[in-house]
Amino acid sequence: MRLIFAGTPEFAARALAALHAAGHEIVLVLTQPDRPTGRGMKLVPGAVKVLAQKLGLEVYQPADLKDVEAQQRLRALGADAMVVAAYGLILPEPVLAAARMGAINIHASLLPRWRGAAPIQRAILAGDARTGISIMQMDRGLDTGPVLATEAIPIATDDTGASLHDKLAELGARLIVNALARIERGPLHAKPQAETGASYAAKIVKAEAEIDWRESAPVIERKIRAFNPAPGASTAIRGVALKIWRAQPSSATGAPGTILEAGPDGIVIACGSGALRAQQLQRAGGKRLAAAQFLAGFPLAAGERLEFSAKTTI
Repeated sequence: MRLIFAGTPEFAARALAALHAAGHEIVLVLTQPDRPTGRGMKLVPGAVKVLAQKLGLEVYQPADLKDVEAQQRLRALGADAMVVAAYGLILPEPVLAAARMGAINIHASLLPRWRGAAPIQRAILAGDARTGISIMQMDRGLDTGPVLATEAIPIATDDTGASLHDKLAELGARLIVNALARIERGPLHAKPQAETGASYAAKIVKAEAEIDWRESAPVIERKIRAFNPAPGASTAIRGVALKIWRAQPSSATGAPGTILEAGPDGIVIACGSGALRAQQLQRAGGKRLAAAQFLAGFPLAAGERLEFSAKTTI
């Protein structure tokens, strides 16, 4: 098929690679403008742009798609469909209608569960047992269009934001190729979404990643997994910011935020109910370290109290 592809991060790049490998003609790649990154604020392209250039595909990076000239450019391509995956910009109605079959979205949830920007993290935070990919015909709403295809996968008890992202990215790439192959053979029935069970996956903000030790151990453990690799679940002690990257439940109890044990097997911290054994940590300016290595350079002792943030104790 003759396709326009719209996407920006690694999740979308997996789909672009699969569509290209399947023999589809990618006539244009839409991706967000390069963003300043790091201490030097150097402009860095997204994963989709890097891949598109490697494949020799034409790249277009408008700041938005409200411009009539940009809309006319898309319409003039005569594309069969526009495939969208984590593009990050709103698509006006003329853009949704620019291709003959409209815009088809690869969404990382089982719609209507977790419409919005952060479905992967929200599913882990909520303790969902499963998630998946929905291939959706886009409309004016926020992830409200009819669904063309879905496939579910379980969320493992040790899944992080990173591991679940990778599973869903591979699934999304496979599912969009299969969906387009079925569409080529004939019309694919689109199933309207039910409003029952709809939920909104709001964009993650850094403040959410601050650990409140008054919460239960299961809630905090899910937060640690959901925010790995970004922004990282954070706490502090002695005014030093820490991030906890891996932890397991412990049967110990104590006042929330209190260190109950600190040894090579981990640092046991009391929560509002239950406790967690932190097994991988990172101090500000340092590297991720296993508990034994971390304690060798930053000793902690039973009885010390972790803080809600670097400035305010709980």
